[in-house]
Amino acid sequence: MEPLLTRGLLTRPQTQEYFNRRFLMSEQNNLEENKTLVRRWFEEVWNKGRADAIPEMFAEEGIAHGLSDDVNAPLKGPSGFLPFHSQFREAFPNIEVVVEDQIAEGDRVATRCSVRGKHQGDSLGFAATNSPVEFTGVTITRIKDGKIVEAWNNFDFMKMYRQLGAI
Repeated sequence: MEPLLTRGLLTRPQTQEYFNRRFLMSEQNNLEENKTLVRRWFEEVWNKGRADAIPEMFAEEGIAHGLSDDVNAPLKGPSGFLPFHSQFREAFPNIEVVVEDQIAEGDRVATRCSVRGKHQGDSLGFAATNSPVEFTGVTITRIKDGKIVEAWNNFDFMKMYRQLGAI
């Protein structure tokens, strides 16, 4: 009797197709899970203001680029991100981030957002203006083991500050 491998059972086109489909389905599921995590981040952390959700989704070794005043000093870990979150939520307690579009590949998710809110707090370094703001942004997020480990953020904060009359 021939061994199974030499009888061609594992090289049949149907078998290869089956394994290809299984692999692609698994990869597609991971991509969808990553996109869901990023959507959940914007919903829970920003729209609902849940600071306690930050360590659930942002890894201890996580790095967030493009959010601090010093472009060479990214925010590190939940403890580094929390002050930024608190400051921004205090300035815009009714902030709404809408995910407009997402593309996922490998361990990264690109997300295009629109942001709306009303400036009601003094935490940006000047008095609340009660002015509405609307601006857009893009973030590329790298995910590992179900958590955000790195994010490159490019939000139009200049437009936001212009709408507030700060520049």
